[in-house]
Amino acid sequence: MKFRSIFLLLLTCFSVKLQAQDSLITLNAEQVLAIVRAYHPVVKQTTISIAKRKAEITQARAAFDPIISNYTTQKTVNGLNYYDYNSPEISIPTWYGIEISSGLENLTGSRLDPTQTSGQSSYLGISLPLAKNLLIDKRRAALQQAKVMNSLAKVAQESVINNLLMEAMDAYWQWVKAHQSLVILKNVVEVNEKRFNLVKQAFLLGERPAIDTVEALAQLNSFKFERNQRLLDFQNSGLQLSAYLWKANGDPYGLPEQVTPQEGWENELNIQNFNLVLNDLMDAAEKNHPDLRQYNYKIESLVIDKRLKFQDLLPKIDLTYNHLAKGTQWFPSTGFTNLFENNFQYGLKMAIPLRFSQGRGAYKEANLKLQETRLDLDQSRLKVQLKVQSYFNEFLNLKNQTSLQSVNYANYMELVKAEETRFFNGESSMFLINARETKALEAQEKLIELKAKYYKTIYALQWSAGLLN
Repeated sequence: MKFRSIFLLLLTCFSVKLQAQDSLITLNAEQVLAIVRAYHPVVKQTTISIAKRKAEITQARAAFDPIISNYTTQKTVNGLNYYDYNSPEISIPTWYGIEISSGLENLTGSRLDPTQTSGQSSYLGISLPLAKNLLIDKRRAALQQAKVMNSLAKVAQESVINNLLMEAMDAYWQWVKAHQSLVILKNVVEVNEKRFNLVKQAFLLGERPAIDTVEALAQLNSFKFERNQRLLDFQNSGLQLSAYLWKANGDPYGLPEQVTPQEGWENELNIQNFNLVLNDLMDAAEKNHPDLRQYNYKIESLVIDKRLKFQDLLPKIDLTYNHLAKGTQWFPSTGFTNLFENNFQYGLKMAIPLRFSQGRGAYKEANLKLQETRLDLDQSRLKVQLKVQSYFNEFLNLKNQTSLQSVNYANYMELVKAEETRFFNGESSMFLINARETKALEAQEKLIELKAKYYKTIYALQWSAGLLN
């Protein structure tokens, strides 16, 4: 009777819910995500990419920088000073295609061009396009596209981080699964070692036949073999997870075996805060998924390019006007009311391609690229929607399967207890108890596998909606 009570106690220990190993260091999903976001080299690379795009914006803005220039020339032949010319100038490009310029001219000599003004004079003028390049030109398009590319780089960073975090979560839940399986097998080995010793003692006391000790030992060795395999799986899964863990100084971090997952499957704060409503996830994916937003910025850039190409379908008409003055009298005393009566210089240049072949071809190509990208956006939107729906279906199925498997595991444990009762009533054997126990272990490991898939799918559902970054 005493032997039976101890045996029942061991069996009860085996049926207790899974407990994590005692450890001073634990790691949860939130910590893994934080480490990846802060220190992973791929994230740092995306940050560098954004910095490069900002540098491109600075370069594009250079086209609108004011320019100070000076032109000096002199000609002397056989001691005769033909001319001596000096002209400092400042020109200011503006966003609307107008360029303002002002400068001084100092011209002296004995052989001057009669169309030029001798002595010191000054001018203040503008130049502007009247048709082509009036609404947009290459420098304005370059700056606009540089800004769009900067926004695109930021969204691309979100997409990279979203994918990277999902990869990290896949490795994390594999590591959790491997650890939980190892804990199960360690517990089972411990229970079977005690069981073997009790059966052996019962045999020595003449209470059990010798074959029972053989059965108990075979079961013990089988579980030891599985425990060693689970240890190897845990070690290798830790290595896989280490690939996503980096130190602040940029060195890779090797995850020690002493580090274990946090206790309890339901303690994940992220999961508690996740939105798991299908319609909400669909709306969030439509509005915020980085892969779709990237297409929006690509389309915006192509629209700018299309507007620029349209300029080639317009005639080129450029007007320049300079108000002239003697000395340094920058502004006329009479104001600018009579600009074309005295002291002025203007030019009007026109050029019209007879067939606009280049303009028509370039504009058509830009329009086709825009249509092509919009079709790609439609396809990508559908793929995202189907992916969200697919993971949501998997989420619901795994939730149901996990619940069923929990009941299934509990039933197997009841069968183990019942078989043990029949064993002590002389109606069963150690072989049947071992068989029942093996089935219970398989059910428990299946439950661990389903739980790991379930929690990983919750993260995958957020990833599919583009919300994991």
